[in-house]
Amino acid sequence: MVFTYQQYIDGAWAGAAGGGTWDVVNPATEEVVHTVPFGGREDCRAAIEAAARAFPAWSRRTPYERGVILQKAAGRMRELADELARTTVLECGKPFAQARGEWLVSADLFDWFAEEGKRAYGRTIPSRVASKRMTVLRQPMGVIGVITAWNFPAYNPARAWAAALAAGCTVVGRASEFTPLTAMAMAEILVEAGIPAGVMNLVNGDPEGMGQEMLDHPAVRKIHFTGSVRVGKLLMDGASRTVTRLSLELGGNAPVIVMPDVDLDQVTAGAVTSKFRNNGQVCVAPQRFLVHRQVADAFADSVARRASALRMGSGLEADVQVGPLINARQRDRVEALVADAASHGVEVRAGGHRPAGLPHGYFFEPTVLSGVRPEMPVFQEEIFGPVMPVVTFDGLDEALSLANRTPYGLAAYVWTNDLRAAVRASEGLEFGIVGVNEWAPHATEAPFGGWKQSGLGHESGAEGLSEYLETKLVSVGGLA
Repeated sequence: MVFTYQQYIDGAWAGAAGGGTWDVVNPATEEVVHTVPFGGREDCRAAIEAAARAFPAWSRRTPYERGVILQKAAGRMRELADELARTTVLECGKPFAQARGEWLVSADLFDWFAEEGKRAYGRTIPSRVASKRMTVLRQPMGVIGVITAWNFPAYNPARAWAAALAAGCTVVGRASEFTPLTAMAMAEILVEAGIPAGVMNLVNGDPEGMGQEMLDHPAVRKIHFTGSVRVGKLLMDGASRTVTRLSLELGGNAPVIVMPDVDLDQVTAGAVTSKFRNNGQVCVAPQRFLVHRQVADAFADSVARRASALRMGSGLEADVQVGPLINARQRDRVEALVADAASHGVEVRAGGHRPAGLPHGYFFEPTVLSGVRPEMPVFQEEIFGPVMPVVTFDGLDEALSLANRTPYGLAAYVWTNDLRAAVRASEGLEFGIVGVNEWAPHATEAPFGGWKQSGLGHESGAEGLSEYLETKLVSVGGLA
């Protein structure tokens, strides 16, 4: 399939109103992959107004009719998974198998919400007054602005677009300027599946200007945002002026508690696979490894050996397990965190440098650090890169205190064969998602959301649909 890598506004592919363009760069080679439109507030305003015009007709369609279109799109994503994955690899750098898997999960999301839209149930409330009947309805909100991040350029838009469209809302999407091609391909698949003009719109351009337009325009009832805490707080400040609703997924600093009773071979193998997936650029990635002192040295030795064996390179090369970081700025930030830790006595057990054999691209070696202390930036900050800091503890209470010592609260992990420790830890961790003896505590059919500064609201599952529905009470009196 030949894709049209442009903005999509009111049923038409278009360049930027002001003629601006943006070069999409392959982070593995630093070469330009494609040049796309780069617009501003004017483009975003046109998309919002198109979505507002399309909303009445789309919201009146039955969820069964909407579901047919979403399921057609899901089927097409599966058919084109190899081609789509290649595009995603070129602009974000992750290994091909991971990119292909991301597109298949995106298809699952469209399928799930195509069905879940049929279950936007209301209810009847028994009245204490015999002459009154009370009914609760769930109805679509209206125009939804969706701003998504670069680390999962298919999955991030899919979980918001699919839910909003299934609920009967219309959408204005704004993907990251670093990875717009994937979102543009997804929009074109929806067009091919029969999405009406104006229902799904996609813009690319100035993040500040487009975000402000979404906040200021009265037709936008809600903004879904995936990204940094800093930008999330700016959106909250702006939303206070217009009372625009928000869903915010703002990242995390996931702790992993490893008790001394586990099978270290099993745990370290999974830890390395999960930690270095997408080069650590995953908001639910295990980050702070809190390991019981009895097994800390053996754990660090094992993960260092496994991390050193990972193959780095372009995600399109066979057997590559770790690709580049998204850009030079992110690589330099990760490098600085590691250098700071090393300068304060932390032992670098594996990695710690730019790979000598990869002179081009934003690569940084999978890195294992031991002897990390809780006051260090590499413990306190969200790394969002291929660095595994190991911290020791002596008892579960200490581990829980260290784990909760963060403003984030998205995901956390516990590894133990002690049922009592598992229950205490899962209940004591201040996080929205807790994995006990597993590395993937998330699913299309389950709610995804964080506590504290990790965000507001949920995606996926039944909760994901509810985020785009208004609740209305209809009370009819005088029936006696």
